[in-house]
Amino acid sequence: MASSLTKDSPDPPDPTGGPHGPGHPGATPEKTFFGHPRGLATLFMTEMWERFSFYGMRALLTIYLLSGGPDASKGLQEGGLGLTLATTTAIYSIYLSMVYLLAMPGGWLGDRVWGPRKTVTIAACTIMVGHLTLALPGSGTFFAGLALVALGSGLLKSNISTMVGHLYDGPNDPRRDGGFTIFYMGINIGAFFAPLIIGTVGEKYSWHLGFALAAVGMGIGLIVFLLGTKHLAPRSSHVPTPLSREERASWLTKGLTWLLIGSVFYGVVVFTGNFTLNWAMVPLTLAGIVIPAGVLIRIKRDKDLSAAEQTKMSGYIWFFVAAAVFWMIYDQGGSTIQAFGTTKAAGEVFGIGFPTSWYQSLNPVFIMALAPVIAWLWLWLNRRGKEPSTVVKFAAGLAFVGVSFFFFLIPLVLAADGTLVSPVWLVGIYLIQTVGELCVSPVGLSVTTKMAPTKYASRMMGVWFLAVTAGDSVTGMLSIAGVDLSRTGVVALEAALATLAGFAIFMYRKKVRALMGDVR
Repeated sequence: MASSLTKDSPDPPDPTGGPHGPGHPGATPEKTFFGHPRGLATLFMTEMWERFSFYGMRALLTIYLLSGGPDASKGLQEGGLGLTLATTTAIYSIYLSMVYLLAMPGGWLGDRVWGPRKTVTIAACTIMVGHLTLALPGSGTFFAGLALVALGSGLLKSNISTMVGHLYDGPNDPRRDGGFTIFYMGINIGAFFAPLIIGTVGEKYSWHLGFALAAVGMGIGLIVFLLGTKHLAPRSSHVPTPLSREERASWLTKGLTWLLIGSVFYGVVVFTGNFTLNWAMVPLTLAGIVIPAGVLIRIKRDKDLSAAEQTKMSGYIWFFVAAAVFWMIYDQGGSTIQAFGTTKAAGEVFGIGFPTSWYQSLNPVFIMALAPVIAWLWLWLNRRGKEPSTVVKFAAGLAFVGVSFFFFLIPLVLAADGTLVSPVWLVGIYLIQTVGELCVSPVGLSVTTKMAPTKYASRMMGVWFLAVTAGDSVTGMLSIAGVDLSRTGVVALEAALATLAGFAIFMYRKKVRALMGDVR
């Protein structure tokens, strides 16, 4: 990302140490965070608490929407929205798709309007207000709160990662990869504890108290961020490419115009008594499919791209479509599989009872346990000249997520007669999906940066997030159409789709590798 500063790295230290530098006898060594800049501690804690609030609310979302409805378990407390499984899955999928879709305008606002630091502050406040709104009773406040959390999460997602990069002396700083690894651990620590605390309180005592706890978590993160801003890189406060006065006026005019059109249209729909959830959900799912496709087409058809960049974009589309299929199935871990665990699985294991929201802690704990193992495996294979190519890793990830749904068929069949199945089946599903995620997600992030055209280098990470948007939007559209995603036939079809997609990429790996050019 370009900077408005005159240079990206700090001045070299005085070789003599200066009057108070490291060479002076009375100098105090600079404090670090595990050998990294102190600002990493600020961003680590901010992201940990933000993820605590995000995943805590997400762990309750499906269960709360189902509570009191026709597809809910009798063991759930009352007070939820009482929706059907299809509507619940649609809302959950649209919510996730919007979080990732809004990451692109969030990055744009950080680049051109507020700068990363101010954008993160505004995002954290928006998220906190969203969770507090969720804590209020009523369906209207619930959906308003959900929209605010999605907006805030989108604003924060790209900008906080940008600030981690600002802490280091360019992309070649040897500490950079380690810094992002530590930052990634903060994400998973927050995600692990959130369902155990927020999920338990919300599911067992009060839904709205659980949502309020998510607001407290984000509030702590905001305080940590504001107190620690002095340790962040100065460039995080700058707007890299600020809008000109004419551009600002143009964007403001366009935004207000579309806001007015939308307000008038939906005002008429509400006033005439025709408004239903589908009036909101259908446009959002269509946007989640059309916008990613439009972005890819626009980049692919850009005449400023060289022939080599055009070829790489053709190869990247293979990865993008495959990733959309992967996330379409993977993200059902919080909707279809969570709902199954809530309604069709026993609420105890080895005689110990637990809230079903705890299922959402399985993925982060598996990530923390398996990520070092998978990383070591790739290095071990690399030393022997046998490390799989990027294409093969991606194909394996798709195969794993397909196998997870084939595995899901077993408890589905066992529960068909009303028998409550063992929770261990769900542990197996989440474990297999996590292995697939570790094959797809890091590889996808890496290949995105490597294959990005120079003109779109700073925007391609947002394009990668759009694969999640597209996959979740397809899930939402199917649910709106009335497709029961928990039926054995549908689960088997999705499993076959992912497996076949992985097989197709593997079979065409030479063609895809040729399109990738010098990227491996």
